[in-house]
Amino acid sequence: MKNMGNMMKQMQKMQKQMLKAQEELKEKTVEATAGGGMVTVVASGDKRILDVNISEDVVDPDDVEMLQDLVLAATNEALKKVDELIEQDMGKFTKGMNMPGMF
Repeated sequence: MKNMGNMMKQMQKMQKQMLKAQEELKEKTVEATAGGGMVTVVASGDKRILDVNISEDVVDPDDVEMLQDLVLAATNEALKKVDELIEQDMGKFTKGMNMPGMF
């Protein structure tokens, strides 16, 4: 029973550390670009899009589809980088555990 108590304490400690890491992720940002930097998207570690910058040079009323593609590409790349950031920060808690879909 003593081992079970120690294990519960360790789990509670790890849970607190995970919550802290999740809060810290909200403060981190990633940036992704498309079109050679013509479109830039900034996302937070909790997968919120914080900023989208579009160069005036890429705005062409006759080719809105290209601009849409660039925004989509930059946004998807930013979200991919957030996933990598989450895995980097939260992966240390699940390392060695087979818990698919946790983070």
